[in-house]
Amino acid sequence: MVNLLILILFLICGATTGWLCIDLLPNELLEQILLQEGFFEQWTDTSDLRNLLAGFGALFGLLAGFVFQQLRKKLTGQIRTMPTDLLISRAIGLILGLLLANLLLAPILLLPLPKEVIFAKPFTAVLSNIFFGIIGYNLADIHGRTLLRLFNPNSTEALLIAEGILTPASAKILDSSVIIDGRINALLGCGLIEGQVIVAQSVIDELQQLADSSNNEKRSKGRRGLKLLNELRQTYGKRLVLNSTKYEGTGTDERLLKLTSDTGGTLITADYNLSQVAQLKELKVMNLSELVIALRPDVQPGQKVNLKIVREGKEESQGVGYLDDGTMVVIEGARQAIGQRMEVVITGALQTPTGRMIFGQLEKDHPSNKSNKYKAS
Repeated sequence: MVNLLILILFLICGATTGWLCIDLLPNELLEQILLQEGFFEQWTDTSDLRNLLAGFGALFGLLAGFVFQQLRKKLTGQIRTMPTDLLISRAIGLILGLLLANLLLAPILLLPLPKEVIFAKPFTAVLSNIFFGIIGYNLADIHGRTLLRLFNPNSTEALLIAEGILTPASAKILDSSVIIDGRINALLGCGLIEGQVIVAQSVIDELQQLADSSNNEKRSKGRRGLKLLNELRQTYGKRLVLNSTKYEGTGTDERLLKLTSDTGGTLITADYNLSQVAQLKELKVMNLSELVIALRPDVQPGQKVNLKIVREGKEESQGVGYLDDGTMVVIEGARQAIGQRMEVVITGALQTPTGRMIFGQLEKDHPSNKSNKYKAS
């Protein structure tokens, strides 16, 4: 909608400029154009010439609108990733440059000029504003860092970001599944997640609906999620941002994807399907389940671990144990040892999108031990 409005405004401005610019032409030049033979011989007044110039002006205005749209998208992307203090310094430099340009233009605009060159005044004004505006912006970009150091000597992070040594932390957008899960609090506490934390209004509405549900399980999840948000607010204060923008969409997931796209942030979710859709749309996403899997200690085939056999497996003679991080280990020949701690040799692992399953064998049944026994005999 905004892009269409921009094109319409540029189209109107271009057509209006072409319609009115005929008044700036000298009378002698206008008469010569109207009396030209050939293409212009049927013209007897300025109305046809006005229409032609208005058409050309509308065309150039439309082209300028497309160029402005591309510049707007690029500038918006830079602003989203730019530190606030650096953005303010560049804005101040741009404003000072424009102010200086208009102060220097004041005496020039008051000079009496012949009507033939009257168009030189607006042309000079446009060029001067562009020239001094760019100079002010560049000076603020180069020397604004020194000004930031004077106001806040301890703020070295903004300077490192400006130098390109560091990249600014993107905002983290929480899904309802992550809030209900509860592990986001620990991730924030250990400093693994940086930047602002954004909670969309649609997520809060979903948690409230769950808390008001007649189903005990859903009501418990909703209340736990709202309680966690209150704890995060008390702990992190302004770092937790509640986004009240109402996006159009059929569900919470679609609105979260639009919010992630508009802010350029990173969506944090425990929903596998939502993370896949976000990756398909080329959005930044962090799947909490994949993060937990990546942080688990790795075990290699042949490694020995001491496990307690806690229950039976699906297949006959299988037993099941668990590593310290909760990873399930299926152990062959361990059904008779349920309740005991045994030495287990890892034989393989299976990685799935929802987790990891490890397979093992009792050490006494491992082939290497049997071969050693035969050699000893």
